Formats: sequence, structure tokens, C-alpha cells
Amino acid sequence: MLDIREIQEILPHRYPFLLIDRIVEMELKQRIVAIKNVTINEPFFQGHFPGHPIMPGVLLLEAMAQAAGILAFRSSQDTDVENKVIYFMTIDKAKFRKPVVPGDQVRFEMELIKLRMNISSFKGRAIVDDALVAEAEMKAMLVDK
Repeated sequence: MLDIREIQEILPHRYPFLLIDRIVEMELKQRIVAIKNVTINEPFFQGHFPGHPIMPGVLLLEAMAQAAGILAFRSSQDTDVENKVIYFMTIDKAKFRKPVVPGDQVRFEMELIKLRMNISSFKGRAIVDDALVAEAEMKAMLVDK
């Protein structure tokens, strides 16, 4: 649905902090599915952990937030993406089930729970090979830059 160039038109994030590679499904005001291909070349693997590389859990949450941000932007009535940014207000019920390692492809499934004015609530999951690796609930606000 959206490749990396189209993602960069929506999100302000850039390497090394852009953590999603592709959007493969999206239903406006409902759900989005994003993909991240995890490679040993990721900069965080140098220090997390040498000899036993694991993707930091907070970066799984950040990738979930980036996918949710795209859904929020696309679902919003406000189409002025150039002058808007999305700030996450809360991350609740975060759980990490299994480590994510180089070679994994993570599928981030985010569901829009509530959209009121400029505030969105989401429930999300990160999945590798049909196994749940992380989950969380998030709330975000679309604001002027």
C-alpha cells in the first residue's frame, strides 16, 4: 500500500529512527499493518547487546507508534501533514513476549479504538512468524508544528 518514500511523506522520522519499511494494509479510521525488516546493520545492535543482538523493546513500541501515526494522519480530517505532527500522550499495558533478533520481519498491527477531534487511541501488536512479541495501548494527539 505505502512504500518507504510514501511513508517519509507522512512521518518526519528519518534513518536511523524511521522504524517501519512498508505499510501492507490500511483501513482508514480502523486499522493499519506495517512491516519492519530487522537486519544486523541496525545501529542499536552495536550496544544492545554485543554478541547477543536483541531489538530494544522501546523501539518496538516506537515502530508501533509510527504505524499508528500514519493511520491517525490518514484518518484525520486535517490533511495539512506538512504543518502537523503527532505526539504520543500515553503508552499503557506494554508487554514484551519474545525477543526480536536480526533476520526477523516484524508485523505491526494497530487498531484505532477511538478518534475524537485530534486525539486517537490505539491498541497494537507486534508479531514475528505468527508469534506475539509485543503489545500495547497508545494515545496520541495531532498538533501544529
